[in-house]
Amino acid sequence: MSVLVTKPAPEFNVEAVMPDGSFSRLTLSQFRGKYVVLFFYPLDFTFVCPTEIIAFDHRVAEFEARGVQVLGCSVDSKFSHWAWRQTKVKEGGIGPVRFPLLADLSKTIGRDYDVLFDGEKCLRASFLIDKDGVVQHQVVNNLPLGRNIDEMLRMVDALKYTEEHGEVCPAGWEHGDAAMKGNREGVSTYLAKNARKL
Repeated sequence: MSVLVTKPAPEFNVEAVMPDGSFSRLTLSQFRGKYVVLFFYPLDFTFVCPTEIIAFDHRVAEFEARGVQVLGCSVDSKFSHWAWRQTKVKEGGIGPVRFPLLADLSKTIGRDYDVLFDGEKCLRASFLIDKDGVVQHQVVNNLPLGRNIDEMLRMVDALKYTEEHGEVCPAGWEHGDAAMKGNREGVSTYLAKNARKL
């Protein structure tokens, strides 16, 4: 599996189901200047997947407030995505989620991000891409292991803080916490005050 962190995120050009239920062709480059959270999930109409997609949807306003575009992606067709959105949540559907679902029917995006599993479906992979199109964070889970969406929000906050303040974010850092200078003096000062909290 490739590590894409620090590298340009692979471009894509693919059809998607939009938040209003329409079909549209999307590219990664059209989101340049925004942060992007691109997450892969195995298949529509499965089991862990709707819990993750609904969790992203419940937090979409929080991502948008941070200038982040959320994009979901699987190897299903745009028609399968559309049908799943029409299925009631209480029946295993996802309802009208408020972010695009990319239809990677050719499996090209999954291959380019190196998350295609057994040549059939994608692992639960998430990528945080900065405004310049560079991958800053990635995490990959095996199929049975659902993601923590709040952790991705935390990583967005950490990335933005680092960009804005030039400091680094220690273990467990959350918005509002002290950060530190990325040097020996910075870590010494931070640990002297915070080591017991780690």
